[in-house]
Amino acid sequence: MSCPFVREPPIAEGARVIRSVFRIQRILRDRQDPLAQRDSVLIERYRFSREGIIYLTTLLDPHVKSTTHRSRALTTAQTVCIALRFFASGTFLYACGDAENVGKSAVCRAIRKVYLALKHYLGVFVVFPSHVRPQVVKQGFFAIAGFPNVIGAIDCTHIAIQAPPVILTFQMAIYNGRRVFTHDTIPQMVCDSMCHITNVEAKWPGSVHDARIFRESGLCTSFERGAYDGILLGDRGYACRQYFMTPFPDPDPGPRTRYNAALARTRARIEMTFGQLKERFQCLRRLRVAPDRACDIIVACAVLHNIATIRGEGTPVVEVQPEDDLQPVHLDQPSGRAARDRIVQHNFA
Repeated sequence: MSCPFVREPPIAEGARVIRSVFRIQRILRDRQDPLAQRDSVLIERYRFSREGIIYLTTLLDPHVKSTTHRSRALTTAQTVCIALRFFASGTFLYACGDAENVGKSAVCRAIRKVYLALKHYLGVFVVFPSHVRPQVVKQGFFAIAGFPNVIGAIDCTHIAIQAPPVILTFQMAIYNGRRVFTHDTIPQMVCDSMCHITNVEAKWPGSVHDARIFRESGLCTSFERGAYDGILLGDRGYACRQYFMTPFPDPDPGPRTRYNAALARTRARIEMTFGQLKERFQCLRRLRVAPDRACDIIVACAVLHNIATIRGEGTPVVEVQPEDDLQPVHLDQPSGRAARDRIVQHNFA
């Protein structure tokens, strides 16, 4: 029965009871300060010390801070720590959310904010040939095994990703890795003698050969124009060029064998860099995201690796990286073979 003194339309008592029973209570969680822990705990969880996290928070704040303070929005420090926990552990989003006391969707948004923000600083922290003078880079490489004029060690590494949707048959095929039953993306990286990443190319599917990735990269174009004074070191999966030294195939004992040994010891820096990168950021063992997002996360981890290395955040214990089963490239350029012979004659004869 309606009441003439009430302006609101009448509501049946039964409907009121049903609405109260099925009403969803809004829960605002009390999130603890992620920095209120000892440094040892922070490094284990996030791979950065308290000072390192504060540095990242200040650096990324213009890109990741919330535009509102309603509903207890995440602070920049919380957003950064959520992303760092995911990068460091590689676990499922809901597990990161449970650990940080936030929902799965909030974790997904935080991770995306951070890795897109880190991409803005790629040109700041990933610089070729290095942050130091080229002569210092050459001296660092020469001190390893006596290989002259080296400004970078280059290689590619496979990072397993979630299989693309079944409907995208062509995409599934190109992302099939060289190993059985895997879908990979294969970033190319260059490092200096201190295991700083100096160049990263993360856009290629796992079926592409290392030599093609380099041949179509901007770094190769720059070397072809003569932009750098120095050489790169690579494995037998690349062609020998005037600025790119590779091993001799099946050398006889003597200078060529010594050359191969020195090249292998010097080029091992890139394998060490891959090992440190994957040990520091376990998400790179397998990324359960789409290929385009996987490439963005790889770039973000490369930037974080350089920040951690420059700041001295601690070097993780490196596992030996398995070598790729690549067919050797025999299309060596004549100028490359001549340059390689000169290095052997002047330094290893």
